[in-house]
Amino acid sequence: MTFKAEYIWIDGTEPTAKLRSKTKILADDAKGAELPIWGFDGSSTNQAEGHASDCVLKPVFSCPDPIRGGDDILVLCEVLNIDMTPHAGNTRAALVEVAEKFTAQEPIFGIEQEYTFFQDGYPLGFPKGGFPAPQGGYYCGVGADEIFGRDVVEAHLENCLAAGLGISGINAEVMPGQWEFQVGPLAPLVVSDQLWVARWLLYRTAEDFGVAATLDPKPVKGDWNGAGAHTNFSTKAMREGYDAIITACESLGEGSKPLDHVKRYGAGIDDRLTGLHETAPWNEYSYGVSNRGASVRIPWQVEKDGKGYIEDRRPNANVDPYVVTRLLVDTCCSALEKAGQV
Repeated sequence: MTFKAEYIWIDGTEPTAKLRSKTKILADDAKGAELPIWGFDGSSTNQAEGHASDCVLKPVFSCPDPIRGGDDILVLCEVLNIDMTPHAGNTRAALVEVAEKFTAQEPIFGIEQEYTFFQDGYPLGFPKGGFPAPQGGYYCGVGADEIFGRDVVEAHLENCLAAGLGISGINAEVMPGQWEFQVGPLAPLVVSDQLWVARWLLYRTAEDFGVAATLDPKPVKGDWNGAGAHTNFSTKAMREGYDAIITACESLGEGSKPLDHVKRYGAGIDDRLTGLHETAPWNEYSYGVSNRGASVRIPWQVEKDGKGYIEDRRPNANVDPYVVTRLLVDTCCSALEKAGQV
């Protein structure tokens, strides 16, 4: 007897990487054992030259496959070179090092993944050759005149839950055909691995409905909100006291940190972070309580309780979660350690 393992990896497409996958058939005696490494043609995924095209897939996370069901599994992989060193585009390896360095501070994340459905070249719900009513009624809306794609969203949610992913919610967003799901709160590596798998499941689920999902941060130009991946972050000290909240917020605005982060927060970020549509300008840093026009928001209940978490509102929908979690852990945890707030 055999089972199917869908090996999933992140390719080398620039400026925004894509997900790839292929199926490996494994014998039943492989269940419960360490999953084998596998190979692929990196010259076809923008990860190698044709004269030396072999790359290696190393399994790092697996879960039940809700699409195929039964004993079949999804397998998220890191990409390695043939000498077993991390590939140049392997951003997970860098996060492992930083997460291990600051593990005692117990950093956790909740990431809000926004995305937009397209069909026949138009956002789902947009009339061909025109525009729907202005944004306003679509956010968390109900009714066939305002909500488009709910069947896909519900199927994706069920698939994520069946896979055992830490999905914590869904909602319709401010533009027709635009939605959001949340992953977390989870540790840096766990939330990032699970977000990548949830993205794969989003694309794969939408296939069955003849719909495409995109993480484009500004899928429609003009007076429409873009699509972000608002990243909620805390450490043990932040969950216990407000001084650590302020230290974390201040650390993100020090020196070159604002631009160091923003330029790694997803391609096309200047199209989305304009200072309008619930964003701060990409080249300015600010933080504030209950302020969705700031770079970093402190939720009102955090100020009231004197402890909790912060929300970095800058990351694009197309951000690499391995990168955004690494940057936030490295910047904030270093500052908290320096301030003795650990």
